[in-house]
Amino acid sequence: MPDITVFTPAYNRADLLPRLYKSLQSQTSKNFVWLIIDDGSTDNTRELVAKWIADERQFAIQYIYKENGGLHTAYNEAIAHLETELAVCIDSDDYMPNDAIATITDFWRENGSEEYGGIVALDSKENGEIIGDLLPDRKAINLIGLLTNAYHIHNGDRKNVIRSELYKKVAPMPSFGNEKFFNPHYMHLQISMEYDLLVLNKSLCVVEYQDGGMTNNMIKQYYSSPNSFAQIRRLYLSFENTPLTFRLKTAVHYVSSCLLAKQKHIVRNSPRKLCVIVAFPLGFLLSRFIDYKYKRNYA
Repeated sequence: MPDITVFTPAYNRADLLPRLYKSLQSQTSKNFVWLIIDDGSTDNTRELVAKWIADERQFAIQYIYKENGGLHTAYNEAIAHLETELAVCIDSDDYMPNDAIATITDFWRENGSEEYGGIVALDSKENGEIIGDLLPDRKAINLIGLLTNAYHIHNGDRKNVIRSELYKKVAPMPSFGNEKFFNPHYMHLQISMEYDLLVLNKSLCVVEYQDGGMTNNMIKQYYSSPNSFAQIRRLYLSFENTPLTFRLKTAVHYVSSCLLAKQKHIVRNSPRKLCVIVAFPLGFLLSRFIDYKYKRNYA
C-alpha cells in the first residue's frame, strides 16, 4: 500500500491535467496513488483519464466523477476514498517538483508520529521563487497561529500534507445549497485546534500564481456563498488566544456574510457575542458595499 494519496479536484481542466500527470510520472518515488475527483466536467476529462488509467504501469490512478458542487465537495469526496496514511491536494493547474513525493515520505518517516497532524510546506512559482516567507525555523507550527500572524512572517501559499485519519475525523465539510465557494482550509484549521504540523521548508508544489482581479473575484465569492463565509468566520471566532484586531476584523466579515445570507440570530450564534455587537455597524456597511459592487459588476 502506498504511503500517500495525491488528490486532485478537477472541473473542465483536460487542457491542464496533462502537465500535472507528467510531473507525477517524473517523480523519483512512485509510492503514491493519484486520485482525481471530477467535479462535473463537461470536457473530455473522463476520456483523457481513462486512457491514462489503461496505460499507466508505475502508480495507481483512481477516477471518481461527481455532480458539480465546488471545491469543498470535491475534498469531501476525495477524503471519503482515502486509504493511505497521508494525503495532499494538488490542484489541476499546479504540478509537483520531481522529488516531492520522496521528500514527503522520507521526511514523515523520519519525523512523523501521531503527535502531529501532518506537514506544512511551501509552494513556489515556476521560476522557483517561494510564495511568501520561509516558515519559522522550528520543528512544528500551528496553522491557526500562521493565520493570526503569531509567527510574524509574510504568509504566502502553503502546501499541507495531512494524516488521512484526521481528514476523515473532521469531514465532510457542510454544504449550503448551491454555494460553491467554501474554502477547504476550514478542515485544516479544525485539525489545527488539536494538532501542530511539522515544518518542511521546501516547495512541494509549483503553482500558476496570477495577479490582478482578486478584489472583484472575492466580491463575487462573498456575495454568492455568504453562508459558507459566515461559517468559516464563525470558526475563526471560536479560536482561543487570538489578537483583538484579528477577532474584530473577523467579526466584521462574519456580520457582513450573515447579513448577505439573511441569517437570523447573528449575535446569538457567534462564539464571541460582544465582539460581534461592536463590529455590527462596520459589518453592515461591508455587506452593503459587497451588494453594491456585485450588482454593479455582475448583475
